[in-house]
Amino acid sequence: MINKTIILAFITLYFSSCAIVRQDEIGVKRTLGKINKKVYYPGAILLNPFVSTVIKVPIRTINLAINAGLPSKEGLTIQSEISILYKINAEELPNILRNTGLDFQDVVILPVFRSAAADICSKYEAKDMHSNKRSLIEKEIRDRMMDVTEARGFIIESVLMKSISLPPGLAKTIEEKMQSEQEAQRMEFLKDREKREAERKVLHAEGEKQSRIIAAEAQKRITEIEAEGKANALKIEADAQMKANELLTKSLTPQVLKAKQIEAFRGLSTSPNSKIIITDGKTPLIGIPEN
Repeated sequence: MINKTIILAFITLYFSSCAIVRQDEIGVKRTLGKINKKVYYPGAILLNPFVSTVIKVPIRTINLAINAGLPSKEGLTIQSEISILYKINAEELPNILRNTGLDFQDVVILPVFRSAAADICSKYEAKDMHSNKRSLIEKEIRDRMMDVTEARGFIIESVLMKSISLPPGLAKTIEEKMQSEQEAQRMEFLKDREKREAERKVLHAEGEKQSRIIAAEAQKRITEIEAEGKANALKIEADAQMKANELLTKSLTPQVLKAKQIEAFRGLSTSPNSKIIITDGKTPLIGIPEN
């Protein structure tokens, strides 16, 4: 009976001397009120339960959801649901527990957010929180928070602005203003399109003009080439005729001329028609038949 009691006491003491850090947690041992520098990751931790305890905090991303009033450039207060996604830098957990404690959301995260949101949102108009500038506002708030929280062991992953509520009158004014801006942009687009179309027509007309000029110059050149070719051809023909005449003149000796005369008279003599032949009296008449 005594042995069972001792064994049971030993088992109880053993399990009370062991702490379990879960998968999504990290832990730090506190001994006699002093925070140990060692960070414990998921698993079992042996400790003296009489003098030590293990402080465990989540290591996963934490979604801190709040409702906040955001100031605008016009001096208005815009209500919005905000999600601050952050997590703890595991290596800085001992410093966080020593300098901030477990109430770090109320001590660090929320005050830093309110200060950063007030500084950033006051530079933007209310309508910007409904436009594509909202992502820029979120990023600037997150960056401003990181300037403070990173050194204290916290990583701000994102700041998300949701369900932004504007006063009814302001919402209508902003809607009308946005519609006017969209209409102005549409008119500017149409104006720009018409301008581009006019420029295209001018370029097209200029292109046609240049084409006609080029065609006219080409036709002119063709005409000049044809005229030049014809002139050259006539010149060549005239030169050939001149050379032929020169050769013919050189070949017409008195003997040849006399022979040609004789041939001519002979041809006339064989003609059946009546003819009168007038000569200088020196040209012989050969082969003329008698009547």
